[in-house]
Amino acid sequence: MDYTAVLKKYVNVLVHEGGSDLHFSAGAHPTIRVAGALMPMLREPILTREDTLGFSKALMTSDQEKRFLENQEADFAYESEDKLRFRGNAFFERGSVAVALRLISNDIKTFQELNLPDILATFARKSQGFFLVVGPVGQGKTTTLASMVELINAERAEHIVTIEDPIEYIFEPKQSLIDQREVRIDTKDFPTALMSAFRQDIDVLFVGEMRGPETMAAAVTAAETGHLVFSTMHTNDAAQTVDRIIDTFPSAQQDQIRLQLAASLSGIFSQRLVPRISGGLIPTYELLINTKAVANLIREKRTHEIPTVIETGMSEGMIDMNRTLAELATRGDISIESAYQYSLNPNALQRLL
Repeated sequence: MDYTAVLKKYVNVLVHEGGSDLHFSAGAHPTIRVAGALMPMLREPILTREDTLGFSKALMTSDQEKRFLENQEADFAYESEDKLRFRGNAFFERGSVAVALRLISNDIKTFQELNLPDILATFARKSQGFFLVVGPVGQGKTTTLASMVELINAERAEHIVTIEDPIEYIFEPKQSLIDQREVRIDTKDFPTALMSAFRQDIDVLFVGEMRGPETMAAAVTAAETGHLVFSTMHTNDAAQTVDRIIDTFPSAQQDQIRLQLAASLSGIFSQRLVPRISGGLIPTYELLINTKAVANLIREKRTHEIPTVIETGMSEGMIDMNRTLAELATRGDISIESAYQYSLNPNALQRLL
């Protein structure tokens, strides 16, 4: 089989159907994800172990393939002949190769196009601070941050450095100078790249993901020392994010990182992509702004009170997840059932519907 040609065919199907992901697993049909739902290509043959291995070879460079076989999993970026970009992950399951591909748009969309709140521009226009976009895998975190970075790129002259694994969106320099570094290709790892960034005369730092205490400590320090830092985490909400960062450190260091985080954090934006009644997905979100009251809660180990501060902080610009779910349901964008499904506090949501 000509796996490169067949891969192109499957990519065309993904694009035609408006899908977001393409999966290859032995013993299953090639499968795409459209509007959050998996759809097997039933007209295509069930993939064998040889097929999935063949697709992995078509997708990865020889160095990536070598690393994959050594580590039994690998992240990589793939660009098709048609200039379509994908973030890929290859892994083994039951002794066979499996591959998951996420389509990355070539266009970096605006907040309006993404149905995101305009207040995000406020954080992009800050000169320093630590801003996190959080949520489960596949909820559009990187897309949101790319939109924020692109706003900076369009509006002012800054030196922006991104550290990613792998590089997803490609930025074309406008007013800003943008250097994009990929882990294992342009730098050894996240901590090494972050420490090096302090000597690169940067203004804005975009870290693809907070991984481990070294990365977190360097990011917080960068924000403290006059840089604007953006990153993502796989957490459910703002309160959990603060706790996760602090708990990553040994107990002897937790008080120090708590103080640093209280001083450097600018905001935490949590988002989910919810199926839209008319088709596609629409984001629902929560926004924590690090006011003096929030900083005190972080310092005083009272992060369990953060959800209440968000619920009552609308006048300060904060956004409550349940309120956005209720608004979407009331407008008829999403179903009541979806609102409850994606709510982290259904009892509070019930009072808003």
